[in-house]
Amino acid sequence: MEKSETRRGGIVSRKTMETEIQLDLAIDGSGTAEIKTGVPFLDHMLTLFTVHGFFDLKLTAVGDTEVDDHHTVEDIGICLGQAISKALGDKGGIARYGSCCLPMDETLVRVVIDISNRPFLHYDAPVDEQRLGTFDTFLCREFFRAVCQHGGLTLHIDLLHGENGHHIIEAAFKGFGRALNEAVSLLEIPGSLSSKGCL
Repeated sequence: MEKSETRRGGIVSRKTMETEIQLDLAIDGSGTAEIKTGVPFLDHMLTLFTVHGFFDLKLTAVGDTEVDDHHTVEDIGICLGQAISKALGDKGGIARYGSCCLPMDETLVRVVIDISNRPFLHYDAPVDEQRLGTFDTFLCREFFRAVCQHGGLTLHIDLLHGENGHHIIEAAFKGFGRALNEAVSLLEIPGSLSSKGCL
């Protein structure tokens, strides 16, 4: 996508004693992912989010993964939420709501989003495996919580059925991409889609 004055995107830099992150998100993209976080499983999940949401995402992160992946995963969620918020500005003209029921073999996950400026996460997509490779599966909840808090999203993720932990998490990330793509789509309306006149 050509960069222009009307580009809907967000660039975020974050540096702490635990992580250093550079993130560039284009909402109106083509599904191009350039991602290197030091957490290979998260790289894979964020690539799926990007491709299936038709976003463009450039992301590099260096974190204290010798301790564990927690700080890196959570801080990337913070940065992604901030980038979404920057990309949408006052949220005028967007559809606001998005949903996706996404199948992955035996698994079916439902993802529903309201870009409400009221951060809330409902996450009920448990997996039996505590780890997939070296990745702590509990960090998925922490990632999505950080995205919601810093992106102003109300987000519900529910496992309708499924058994394979990789499939469940993959469906959640793909579904998040598709639901977010729907929610950020532009409508021919003035201002925000709210009876209050703002979000």
